[in-house]
Amino acid sequence: MDSGQISGEKKKSPPIKVLSSQLREGKDNRLNGKHEFNIKRLGHWKNTALVVSVVWMQGTILEVRSDHNTVLLLDETGTFVVNGVNNIPKGNPCLLQGNYVMVMGVIQALSPEPVLHAVKMADLSERAAIHRKMWKLEVEDLQQTLT
Repeated sequence: MDSGQISGEKKKSPPIKVLSSQLREGKDNRLNGKHEFNIKRLGHWKNTALVVSVVWMQGTILEVRSDHNTVLLLDETGTFVVNGVNNIPKGNPCLLQGNYVMVMGVIQALSPEPVLHAVKMADLSERAAIHRKMWKLEVEDLQQTLT
């Protein structure tokens, strides 16, 4: 059996924690119809690339677009857009300007600003200060452990 398959199904990659700047500076890597991107790692291994398609990001909601299905977020490195937030469980209660949220999503575009299609969204506003302070460290730590 192919190591990329489990019980006849393709193994899905878990979401990779990233910053918006990493996506903005990434490179499109479409092979065999897969929509994947190469990004530079943070920290000690920053000269080696990570291949990502599904990511975990955190940021502050700057704007809820008029369709109420798209939000503009800001992390410590810049802005990014998240589409499809009305189609995910518990996404709607998070949609308030100023809320600090986590988003898991599939990358749709890298530039001029990253665009994700939401898979999951959660409100982290209750402890936003600690989440913001720890986020870059969490991203760097995870990226150091991935091979």
